[in-house]
Amino acid sequence: MEIFPIRQWVILTRARHFQADPMIYSFSGNTLDVRGHTLTRDGLSVPVEPQVFDIIRILAENSGALVTKDRLIEEVWDGRIVSEATISARINAARTAVGDNGKDQEIIQTVMRRGFKMVAQVSVKEATNKEAPARLQQTIRYTKSKDGTGIAYSKAGHGPSVLYAWHHLSHLEHDWSSTLLSRGLRALAENYSLIRYDVRGAGLSEPIKPGDTLDDHVNDMIAVADAAGLECFPVIATLQGAAVAIRLAAREPQRISCLVLHNGYARGRALRESAPTHAEHDPFIALLKSGGWGDPDNGFMRAWATMVLPMASFEETTELIRLFAHASNTEDALFQRDLIDKLDVTEDLAKVRAPTLVVHASMCTIHPATEGRKVAAGIADAEFLEVDSSSTFFSSSDPANEQVLRATIDFLNSHCDSQ
Repeated sequence: MEIFPIRQWVILTRARHFQADPMIYSFSGNTLDVRGHTLTRDGLSVPVEPQVFDIIRILAENSGALVTKDRLIEEVWDGRIVSEATISARINAARTAVGDNGKDQEIIQTVMRRGFKMVAQVSVKEATNKEAPARLQQTIRYTKSKDGTGIAYSKAGHGPSVLYAWHHLSHLEHDWSSTLLSRGLRALAENYSLIRYDVRGAGLSEPIKPGDTLDDHVNDMIAVADAAGLECFPVIATLQGAAVAIRLAAREPQRISCLVLHNGYARGRALRESAPTHAEHDPFIALLKSGGWGDPDNGFMRAWATMVLPMASFEETTELIRLFAHASNTEDALFQRDLIDKLDVTEDLAKVRAPTLVVHASMCTIHPATEGRKVAAGIADAEFLEVDSSSTFFSSSDPANEQVLRATIDFLNSHCDSQ
């Protein structure tokens, strides 16, 4: 009989576990594919963090049986010390991923002071050796806006078309491969034909010009939709992209089938009650003029990036800064900021007829949740979802990201006719 130190025995036990034939677990409309490391619910891909996936896997493997907290800590966190709050957060994320919640506990049940149990009926089958699905790829093309400005746009995935309007600091190639953004983008592309574009002055598109207006951005969105062959289509829009989508929906209602707005707003920061009296007091303008744009070692740049994603790790903040550097130069960023800070589509809100979901982070400091509430209140019958987050946009590591993605996909499938 071999005798191993406890730590080595745990590692060998775990290794033997993963050498077993991978299984597929089905329960309550969910399918968990261990080999493919995928979770689908009602046929739609659900993005999950690795630790959350492992928790669901362990509970499914032991359906009907108690899984203690100690076992989860050993298998998911390699025996490291973790807080009760961390465990609770991952369990909540697991419940959200499989369509459960802490009140009903119809799938994942808490056994007080002991652990957790999967109480849903689970069916198991062995995974086949069929080839993995082809890796998602995007194709980038160019189109011309009304004034002749070249706009880069991309297409990825298959299915109903959805146009995704990101914010003014984007880069089609770098965002697609970024650990901060790729999980959400690929989850959408697994369910839809995802159309994205770089706004003028960002990424692969041509520069913004002095005097360009919000209506030029609207024309850019129309040009991309036309080039992609979209007549009436749903839009997911983030930050100032929401204002662009709102104006288009108000002026050409026949083009927009529904709207999903993430941390969107109808008025720029310069028009809000909390606006700085002078532009030089704006920390973003001060940053741009400091010469530190895109430099991870610049204190101003890192402080501002931390405001954008307050809960990001040091490495994630560094990646964010580098994404911004790829997305825009200082001159274009200044032009964009001046335009964005002064935009106002409040009078357009009442003209929007498309079904609308407004999602906003409850603790966002750059664009407070009050701005999202104003948008939802101004659009007839708009739905409003406030999520527990401080992020300016919802990154892959944000605990609210899965909730936002699921709400977005559910709303699109329920309300939007797309091509």
